[in-house]
Amino acid sequence: MARSMWKGAISFGLVHIPVDLYPATSNKGLDLHMLDRRDFSPIGFKRYNKNTEKEVGWDDIIKGYEYSDGEYVVLSDEDLRRANPEATQTIDILAFVDAGDVPLLYYDQPYYLAPGKGGDKVYALLRDTLKKVGKIGIAHVVIRVKQHLAALHCVGNTIVMNTLRYADEIRDPGELKIPTKNAKGAAVTDKELKMAMALVEGMSEEWEPEQYHDTYREDVLAMIERKIKAKQTKTITMPDKEDKPAKATNVIDLVALLQASLGKKPGKTAAADDDDDDEPPPPKRARKPEAEDEDEEPAPRARKTAASSREAVAAKAAPERATARATAARKPAAKKATATTATKAPARRKKAA
Repeated sequence: MARSMWKGAISFGLVHIPVDLYPATSNKGLDLHMLDRRDFSPIGFKRYNKNTEKEVGWDDIIKGYEYSDGEYVVLSDEDLRRANPEATQTIDILAFVDAGDVPLLYYDQPYYLAPGKGGDKVYALLRDTLKKVGKIGIAHVVIRVKQHLAALHCVGNTIVMNTLRYADEIRDPGELKIPTKNAKGAAVTDKELKMAMALVEGMSEEWEPEQYHDTYREDVLAMIERKIKAKQTKTITMPDKEDKPAKATNVIDLVALLQASLGKKPGKTAAADDDDDDEPPPPKRARKPEAEDEDEEPAPRARKTAASSREAVAAKAAPERATARATAARKPAAKKATATTATKAPARRKKAA
């Protein structure tokens, strides 16, 4: 566990519980550095004086509030503490409410609270009381230079403080185009609602946070390993020009999607139930004879190419066909002459006799 980031006390009524504040979460995001694409050198940022443009070290940096253009009031950490010593050192519980009364939208950042020196008994008293009554404590706490609204609740044997957003920090969704219950194009049928409820019921299970993890981060790290093995450490992958996003369609068959999600194939029943929404199927085209299928012309460009090829072949074969016809014409004449000679031969032999 990291070192405590705040020390103070929980206060409600006359009870005073010394506690230490610890961050309850850690960021597991990818730590990417900015590089100069020309030589892959890391990019750095300097703290510099805007008047002299010289770099300034941390020891020479102080905090100030600009009350007019170019005029500042210097505020040290001690000044910020003295402004309201009690607020900066206590988690002041203002009320106890039902946990379900606070929408999830208000929850911001969780912190662990551990008992400080000599605070074990009163810490356990507050923890067990919160569990018994089923309430959460709504409190004020100052962290750094901001006073936060906070909720105290129990997770196991630990008291957790969740900072909350103030009501004026929540944006009004009225500007968004949210469909009403009976809005045109957003009306939900009873059948769709029942199927969606069945899907939710089928996917319901016990909450086990350990089974969920950042699969995208794992995929990126695996890709990094592949690039290292392939020695592509300084290769910039550019987007493909041919990749185009698929065109969205506004026609959605919710019943078919829900049936598919439930492990059923969309069938005739869905079509019969949605006769009002579905268009009639197009008439079936009669199949052409095989001979016609073989002679069926392709696309216009292909027809042009095929016609040109046939003309070239025909022009090349024309002399050969002419020669073949002349040869065929001579053959019957030769046969006829042979037959005439054969007929006259017996007559000459008779005269000789």
